[in-house]
Amino acid sequence: MRTPVPSLPTQRIWEPVIDQHETWLAVNPVQGCPKACGYCYLRDREQTLVKPTELATPRQTAQLLKASPFFHPQAVLALYTCTDALSTPRTRAHLVALLGELVTMGLRNPVCLITKCTVTDEVADAISDARAAGVPVIVYLSYSGLGPDIERGIDHQALRATFPRLHVRGIPVIHYWRPLMPANAAPETITRVLDWAARYSTCTVAVGLKVKRGAREQMTELWPALGSEDLPLESADAVWPRQTWDLLETLPTRYPDHPIYQTNSCALAHVLRRSDIHGVHASPTCAANHCPADQRARCASAVPPPVTSDDVRSSLVWLGVPAIGSVDWNAEHRTATVQGALSIRDRNNVSQRLIISVRASRDEADRYWSGRLEGSRPLVIDS
Repeated sequence: MRTPVPSLPTQRIWEPVIDQHETWLAVNPVQGCPKACGYCYLRDREQTLVKPTELATPRQTAQLLKASPFFHPQAVLALYTCTDALSTPRTRAHLVALLGELVTMGLRNPVCLITKCTVTDEVADAISDARAAGVPVIVYLSYSGLGPDIERGIDHQALRATFPRLHVRGIPVIHYWRPLMPANAAPETITRVLDWAARYSTCTVAVGLKVKRGAREQMTELWPALGSEDLPLESADAVWPRQTWDLLETLPTRYPDHPIYQTNSCALAHVLRRSDIHGVHASPTCAANHCPADQRARCASAVPPPVTSDDVRSSLVWLGVPAIGSVDWNAEHRTATVQGALSIRDRNNVSQRLIISVRASRDEADRYWSGRLEGSRPLVIDS
């Protein structure tokens, strides 16, 4: 369906309202953020320190989602990744209405909401209502111990207070410990953050600094050591300071009952009590996660559905890929190798829809960042 698009400021770069990211479908009916975090991937798109703009009403958004070729019943939905939906009264009202539309339309996909702001009572009520209706809503609280010099406009005391408020209401919280860089790498900062977050969240997702294509200069402002042209920043899963990377191995001793993941998809599998659908289990990435035994057993016992090369080809046709080369299917490793270039979004969607790995050359015009699910590895910097 076509959605009427408002007159948009031309200097801002806009994302699709429905898009496929590495772990989830991004649902972005409102774009632009009044905050100004120094590492934000919206910064070079002129989408920070701006008034959020509505691209689709809540009803239009739900209709676009259901009509999108990326949509499937198991897809996780990440709402408002191009803004912070809790940052203004208008965006909060949009969120409340959208949750209601998802319920009304009968969509029961898991829903993630990422924020650094206070979750108001009105929003918490809407989340509780959606959960009661069968929509599993999970709140990601992005709290990393960074200060107002980097996360400008964020009330960090209010953010900390949101953890116990949601915990008391029984709303699942994933602690989003990102980004990690020298400014928050000190052990005392890490323990201050985790001592609090581990009390009130189901698990932690720990991520270094993501550097998408074209963002090297922006990230070097925050971390001068990244200015070296020899560092493969854009092809890394994430960049980590050595001090934090080494400390990760000791954290299970201090927090034995609090899972800490480096892969977002694994944290979601744990919270949703479902098996891995991203090809992480039994891989080096799996071994790097501090995952409970019952979740590893759940992943190990899962029996994914059978797949053929024709299934892969049909999925790519469904997504509208204009030309599809040969598809080599390795059933033992559940890996499809497609000749020719594919966008990251198309590869990710087919991988998640069929629970397989997809290998293909990368479209050179694709600016989406690299990730573990694409085969990228962490880059650890001694600084």
